[in-house]
Amino acid sequence: MSAEDLEKYETEMELSLYKEYRDIVGQFSYVVETERRFYLANAVDVAPRNSDGEIYFEVRMSDAWVWDMYRPARFVKHVRVITFKDVHVEELDKPDLRLPENEAFG
Repeated sequence: MSAEDLEKYETEMELSLYKEYRDIVGQFSYVVETERRFYLANAVDVAPRNSDGEIYFEVRMSDAWVWDMYRPARFVKHVRVITFKDVHVEELDKPDLRLPENEAFG
């Protein structure tokens, strides 16, 4: 496999992953970003921990989706992440009413 073939394959995988994200993001309540991964989840708990003066974070998520194009299964029931880096959690806006896309009414 040439470098060009590999780059084309990775580009196609990223596009496929983005399309999957776009299709499922409405099913989740939170976006969680760590230094290594990006997650969608329906429940998130971030707990600061202290071990020998070192502060770290324990992040627990349930009903999650992992942004990782190399994982064969991106849906995960429970996730536990330990990190010394920043953790960003954002609650997603859930509109009360969504109209169907590209469908005729009547």
